Amino acid sequence: MRYFVLFALAALTLLGQAQPWYQTDFPAEEFRARWTQLYDKMGNQAVAVVQGVAMTPGFSMPRQTNEFYYLCGLETPHSYLLIDGRSRKTTLFVPPRNTRLEASEGRVLAAEDASQLKALTGADEVRETELMRTGNWLSLPEGRQQPPLTIYTLLTPGEGSAQSRNELVVANNAILNDAWDARIPREMQFASMLMTRFPRAKLADLTPMLDELRSVKSTREISLIRRASQIAGQGILEAMKSTKSGMNEYELDAAARYVFLVNGARLEGYRSITAAGTANIWNAHYYRNMSKLDNGQLVLMDFAPDYRYYTSDITRMWPVNGKYSPQQRELLQFVLEYRNAIIQRIRPGLTAKQIMDDAKVAMEPVLVRTKFSKPAYATAARELVERGGGVFSHPVGMAVHDDGPYGGGPLKPGHVFSIDPQLRVPAENLYIRYEDVVVVTESGVENFTDFLVSELDAMEKIVQTGGGMVQKFPSGPPPMKK
Repeated sequence: MRYFVLFALAALTLLGQAQPWYQTDFPAEEFRARWTQLYDKMGNQAVAVVQGVAMTPGFSMPRQTNEFYYLCGLETPHSYLLIDGRSRKTTLFVPPRNTRLEASEGRVLAAEDASQLKALTGADEVRETELMRTGNWLSLPEGRQQPPLTIYTLLTPGEGSAQSRNELVVANNAILNDAWDARIPREMQFASMLMTRFPRAKLADLTPMLDELRSVKSTREISLIRRASQIAGQGILEAMKSTKSGMNEYELDAAARYVFLVNGARLEGYRSITAAGTANIWNAHYYRNMSKLDNGQLVLMDFAPDYRYYTSDITRMWPVNGKYSPQQRELLQFVLEYRNAIIQRIRPGLTAKQIMDDAKVAMEPVLVRTKFSKPAYATAARELVERGGGVFSHPVGMAVHDDGPYGGGPLKPGHVFSIDPQLRVPAENLYIRYEDVVVVTESGVENFTDFLVSELDAMEKIVQTGGGMVQKFPSGPPPMKK
């Protein structure tokens, strides 16, 4: 019996070790197709070297950078990818097994799993990262090269959890300009080391090539964004149901976050914007979520999960007491009608400007028939239609403000972006918006959250019906059992 128990424990240990984590959303052929496009773009005298994420410094959820994950799906920290335009082959450099770390955190794919890594990622070769220290891992010929090799690498920050490039650039510059910090960004350090170790090569930025690839989403990517949008919409619905005067903003945040978690999203695409009242709503990226909800206020919620490295970006506004005031209704109804006019006209082959110009004509009768209660509201509404008010907003994908522009020409099937019309009345600190994420299809458009209520009567009814899950314990420690 004793030997049987020991054998069973050993078998369980081996079984656990035999299943290192690797994503299941993208097959090897999708990564190979992405590499092929890069081979074609960079030419036969260039390579691309992409640095993966560093080890997590603490107990936050480990997450690969979007760029590295997009190219191979591997989450093992301190890995590198060499995409060689000369040989049209791709090599993964992966650290050796760290048994001490795996004993506490579980097994990850390591250099010893070379055959498995090749099958999963499609890489032609898998080598240990130690070879990058001293070996001729770029396969450079002896003597001066004619023409010189071009090394493409990312000169922009790698995006992690709840991060987008523009925000990372701003943060990196703040660190660099801090006289008592002044650290250079990780991507700049890597580029500097490449130039030092390969002085005869030319360094170039891989970012524009990768952005072009990421601008058009594949069928599998669209499926993940659709699911992230569904979860986001259900989370916002739960927050609506939970809304009551006297609650705190963070309680609505908690209701949405619960829905994210129970539907398989382990992280957030961005921090929750749950704002009650004009002062908080006016700050477009408000994040403190500490204020109380009062009768007569609107709630603005903008929140979405990070679902398997993909996210969404959805906003709704609803009344705390379940009844819009006449002024709230007139402004929200106008923004809703403009949003609908835009979405109905999205087609491949059209530019954003063409769609906005057509919607402007369609909105003229709406402007005429709407009886605005104040001249400032009529002015704000007309300005929204004339200028768009951010209606064609940022791309959405692995990051909420994703990389890969879509507005430089005609829309293509696979372009994913947010429709985010925003109406502002500065004199009253009024900020009104709807936001949805759409994908351009072969014949038109799909609104990923078409199921999420947007009509004002429907949102009122949901708040009035209630039934949300939020349960708040009394303040102070729980009573002691006798």
